[in-house]
Amino acid sequence: MPYRHLAAADALFTEPCRRVAGYLYGIAAECAIKAMMDEAGLRALPEAQRSDDAYYKHFPRLRTMVRDRLQGRRGGPLLRFIEDQAFMEHWHTDMCYCKGNEIDDSWISAWQTQARNAVAAIGT
Repeated sequence: MPYRHLAAADALFTEPCRRVAGYLYGIAAECAIKAMMDEAGLRALPEAQRSDDAYYKHFPRLRTMVRDRLQGRRGGPLLRFIEDQAFMEHWHTDMCYCKGNEIDDSWISAWQTQARNAVAAIGT
């Protein structure tokens, strides 16, 4: 699924849709992180515990929850992204409701690179 979001974001990267692309880069990065969580052996919690489940969270909370649950060497690629404080910095789901001028163009460019790197790391 992250591949589809990444492709859509790339298609929308130019104005006037650049901020929509930024949102989709975040979704692609989240999907990539969740794919790596699965590869690292992290499993979704039972339905009754979804409020405590990283699989149902978004950045920046997702990063904290994964870091708290991740153990062992199998999470190496995932850990590289999760421990990087600049990874998807400023991205959050509420940004879809904000005014376009509240999203800095430099953030979108960074999210593009970071999402591409995260998607490329799936399966490594």
